[in-house]
Amino acid sequence: MSVSRARTPSRSVLAATIGAWVVVGAPTSAFANVITDWDDKAIVAVTPLSSLGGTSPYMAQRMMAMVHAAMFDAVNSVERRYRPYLVQLPADPGTSKEAAAAAAAAAVLSTIDEKTAGEMKTALASYLASVPDSAAKSDGLKLGEAVAAKVLDARKNDGSDAPDAYRPRTTPGVYIPTAITISSMWPNMKPFAIATPSQFRPQPPLSLDSAAWAADYNEIKTYGGQVSAKRTAEQTEIARFWLVGPPVAYHPFVRRLVLAKQMSVVDSARLMALVSVGLTDAIIAVLDAKYHYNFWRPITAIRNGDIDGNPATDRVASWQPIANTPMHPEYPCAHCIQSGSVAAVVTAVLGTEDIPEIVLTSPTAPGVTRRWTSMTAFADEIASARIWAGFHYRFSTRVGTAMGLRVGDYVVKNAMQPLAMSSR
Repeated sequence: MSVSRARTPSRSVLAATIGAWVVVGAPTSAFANVITDWDDKAIVAVTPLSSLGGTSPYMAQRMMAMVHAAMFDAVNSVERRYRPYLVQLPADPGTSKEAAAAAAAAAVLSTIDEKTAGEMKTALASYLASVPDSAAKSDGLKLGEAVAAKVLDARKNDGSDAPDAYRPRTTPGVYIPTAITISSMWPNMKPFAIATPSQFRPQPPLSLDSAAWAADYNEIKTYGGQVSAKRTAEQTEIARFWLVGPPVAYHPFVRRLVLAKQMSVVDSARLMALVSVGLTDAIIAVLDAKYHYNFWRPITAIRNGDIDGNPATDRVASWQPIANTPMHPEYPCAHCIQSGSVAAVVTAVLGTEDIPEIVLTSPTAPGVTRRWTSMTAFADEIASARIWAGFHYRFSTRVGTAMGLRVGDYVVKNAMQPLAMSSR
């Protein structure tokens, strides 16, 4: 399933190659709709939030959740088939759903900064230039802007940008690495759909004196190192493929699925909104657990294997993973909870874990192609990738995937339900 050896690009290359993430597969032009079009535009717009000095990939994913919540509520106000995510405003049935969704997305993205606001004004005018001026179009624009304002207002002061007050554990006078942790304030952030950040907090990580800990420690020491005699070439490619973070890691996959299923505008809006909300709440939930347990990463554990009290864990002084370890605690696996949430949402909406073959490339593994025909295979690959990259122990990937499945299932059952279901 892989086609060539992977290399990790620089940040500038990553930013320039975001579009390459979805170049493989069936042509999209025949079935693209306003939701997938503006998901693509939004990915480009939010990229500065997660790279080149931006805040974090999680702030980019938060923005994507707001974009899709606004697009869904806008088109669902016209074609009223589902409970709204937040609001259902009065709208004539003839109102342009395309104008409403595009205006909603552009209005949300315009809040990133002044430069993006100007770009969104131009992008919106260009996108809707082929739509004849009419009451349906102007009503759609007004509707989209009004819905976006409601969504933005609901997320004001949600805690996502609170001061970083993470306290490193140390003793007086002793040096520790000084890099700033990622999103340490998110355990106190207001979720989009789940009840509280700690709703799905798992049990503690493995005891360091256990045989299970030793087994997982030795597995990642052997397979997750920058240099590994046991990891295969394909496993290395998969590890590098999934070095990409949200939203680029997941939105193109779901967009490709929407296109393959030829979903209507309102159904496209719902699926992508459920995925976006689920992903963001999964991140909130996993950061709650990570900062609660503050469990050490493999690079720390393996370089300190002589102090964990377990005779079966040998220290390797110079061990390091494939790439730089993400700057937050290890347990549970964040990519695993995200992929688990996507798998749960897609399976619930489609009624099956089986999907049309989805084929993608990755900006972090040039020349490598991956493909999937089931959501279980998709989530399982990502869990394995984090072990082979040297970032997560196997027990942490299992817990993360299970958490994600629970978060995704909760979101589908409690947000944007079909009206017939919600009236029972």
